[in-house]
Amino acid sequence: MSVRQRKLVALVKRLLWLIFFVQAIAGAFVDMPYNYWLGWLPGLGAIAISLVTARSVRQQIATDPPAPVEVEPPVTGRWSALNSPADKVPSHGTHSLGQTYAIDITAEPDDPARARPGFAWLWPIARRNRAFPAFGAPLHAVADATVVHAEDDQRDHLSRNSLLALVYFMLIEGVGRILGGTRRIVGNHVVLDLGEGTYAMYAHVQRGSLAVRAGDKVVAGQRLGNCGNSGNSTEPHVHFQLMDGPDLNTAKGVPFRWRGIGVPANREVFTAEQAPEQAPEQALAKNLIQN
Repeated sequence: MSVRQRKLVALVKRLLWLIFFVQAIAGAFVDMPYNYWLGWLPGLGAIAISLVTARSVRQQIATDPPAPVEVEPPVTGRWSALNSPADKVPSHGTHSLGQTYAIDITAEPDDPARARPGFAWLWPIARRNRAFPAFGAPLHAVADATVVHAEDDQRDHLSRNSLLALVYFMLIEGVGRILGGTRRIVGNHVVLDLGEGTYAMYAHVQRGSLAVRAGDKVVAGQRLGNCGNSGNSTEPHVHFQLMDGPDLNTAKGVPFRWRGIGVPANREVFTAEQAPEQAPEQALAKNLIQN
C-alpha cells in the first residue's frame, strides 16, 4: 500500500469514527431519522478497515520481516519497560500511528523514597506528575539526526493510574482524543529523521520542555526535551518508536535495538548509559559536511 493510499485509509477511518460518535451523542437528545442499528455501521466500518489493514501488515511482516535498526537509548539511568515489542508485535495492540514496534518505559530509581507510585484501586484517584520519577527526565537523541517535527504546547494532565481514573480515561477521555486526531493521542512529541528512511518519534513530552525545533540538526546524546504526561497517557512515561516516515498517520513501524541494551522485555529493569555527545564544534563541522 502506497503512502497516499495509507493516508486515505487513515482519513476514512477517522471520518467514520467521527460520524459514529456524533450521531451517538445526537441520538441521546433527538430521534434519528433511521433505525437504531444503522447508527453502528460507521463504527463497524472503521473496525473492519482496521482489521483488514492489520492483516495486511501481519502478512508483510511474516513474509519480509524488517531488520532492526540499532540506535542509542533515548534516556539515561534506571528504567523498566512496558508494552514492549520483545513480548508481542504489535506491542500496543495496533499497527496504526507507526506503533508496531513501539515501547513504553518508566523510571525506576534505586532510591526507595523516589519509587514510582503503584496502581490505586480506590484512592488517590489521581496523582500529580511530580510524584512519578519519570516526569522531567531528559530525553536524548538516539542518533545524529534532523528534527522534522517538534511541538510541546499541550498540557501535562494528572495521572490516570486508579480504577476510577482509568474508567474515565478509557470511556470518555480516550474517545475525545481519538476525535481530536493524532496529536491529541501522542501529545507533545518530537520526530527525528535518522537518515536512510528511518524516523524516531518520542511521545508524551513535557509541556514547554523541548530544546529543539523543526529543521535543527542534533547529535546522538543531545538533550531534546523532558519526559512528560501529555496526550493519551496514564502516567509520566516515555513512548519511543522507529518508523519509515515522518507522518504518523501513514508511517509503518520499524524494529529497533538500543545499543548496549537490546530490546528490554515487559517489566525488565535496565540501566542506560548516556551516549557520548559531540562537542559543539564537532557537531557543527559534521552538519556542514552533511549539508
